[in-house]
Amino acid sequence: MPSYRFDKVFTPAEANELIPRLEVAVRELQAKAHGLRIRIAELVKLDPAARQLQLPQIIERFPQLRESAGQLAEAAEKIESYGCLLKDIDQGLVDFPWEMEEDQVVFLCWQFGEPAVIAWHPIDAGFAQRQPLSGAPKHYLN
Repeated sequence: MPSYRFDKVFTPAEANELIPRLEVAVRELQAKAHGLRIRIAELVKLDPAARQLQLPQIIERFPQLRESAGQLAEAAEKIESYGCLLKDIDQGLVDFPWEMEEDQVVFLCWQFGEPAVIAWHPIDAGFAQRQPLSGAPKHYLN
């Protein structure tokens, strides 16, 4: 089994303290991503061949996107600067390394809109394998 090292390991309480800031940061990130997608769609209408390109190639082809793409990257970096990991912009998924048991690190998993961190999953698993934290309401899971 691979060994993972994280700069910060959270407790559920520490992760929950970040939720108010993350709600704002994720909302801003989603708005920036939406705006960038709209601009890309407009440009691709004018240059249909760009539809086949990956995002870095699109930005290279259309330099006017660099500022928006940079702002999107900064918004994502802001979230990760808290020590958590941004997993999905659209779903607003954020993971927090947590030492569940001695020498067993898993991810606490939070989704934008949830009132608190209510679930965890193994590092090598994802959102679909979330397990409830003790005492968490299960109706929020998947």
